[in-house]
Amino acid sequence: MTAQPLPMILDEVEVVAVERLSPSFVRVVLGGPALAGFGVDGPLYDQRIKLVFPGADGRVPSFAGADDSWFDTWLARPEEERGHMRTYTVREVRGSGADTRLVVDLVLHLADGATGPGSRWAAAAVVGDRVVLMAPLRGEPFGGIEFAPGDARRVLLAGDETAVPAICAILRDLPSDAQGAAFLEVPETGDVLEVPAPTAVAVTWLPRDGAPLGERLAQAVAEHLGAPAPIEVPQDDVDPDLWETPTYSSSGEVVSDDPETARLGDLYAWIAGESAVVTGLRRHLVRDLGMHRRRVAFMGYWRRGVAMRS
Repeated sequence: MTAQPLPMILDEVEVVAVERLSPSFVRVVLGGPALAGFGVDGPLYDQRIKLVFPGADGRVPSFAGADDSWFDTWLARPEEERGHMRTYTVREVRGSGADTRLVVDLVLHLADGATGPGSRWAAAAVVGDRVVLMAPLRGEPFGGIEFAPGDARRVLLAGDETAVPAICAILRDLPSDAQGAAFLEVPETGDVLEVPAPTAVAVTWLPRDGAPLGERLAQAVAEHLGAPAPIEVPQDDVDPDLWETPTYSSSGEVVSDDPETARLGDLYAWIAGESAVVTGLRRHLVRDLGMHRRRVAFMGYWRRGVAMRS
């Protein structure tokens, strides 16, 4: 029986350009025949993709002939052969057809100086390097876009350096008459980047420059909303899989269909980054300020001191 093709891209791509954007960010441009099929129905916004980096043996794992059991098959391989899978955001798409290029911005290090396979690879990336890409195939459902403001009149975007590529991509795709604010916390002043945004969306960069992770972000969001700063959440009180959107809850929380809005009801918030910081902001907005559950998306992109899985 012939295996059915996967409803997504799962193939090798090649680095065709590398640019050091700042002390903490490297931009890689990926190309390859498989990208001719890349596409989504509508704006990309915070579209997630996955990259599989070479393993300890230095080789890129092959997914040739993969079927719908590909993930279990990949996990069954010895760790040194299967490489490391990590999640990123599509920063930009350039060209079309065989000339399609995918732009991905990678963080070189996190606030506590920890490094992982993605940041190590990014720090040494050169033209010609190869990785495996998992991404949406035009005409096929893929998921991976959480930004869904609905009829909200204002947006609030907030995140640390791991969320900067997604926030920048959302700002790019917002309608020109969008209103709101974006807060981007980064490790140092040198990481502040030029980013296009609608005129009525205020973009504020928050370099830590030695301040505790999340402190400036939490304070800025609270001041923007005219509220006290959220209380810091202990690490042992953090959902390691924090992912709360208007349609999904990693904690099993019931997502109500009640359309009634509470205070801040005209606002849609998208907040991502370190899980403890995001948890504190979520509790503050939903529990303390009464923001409607269906007006928020809070994603724990990483957790301090815990290795990411994919």
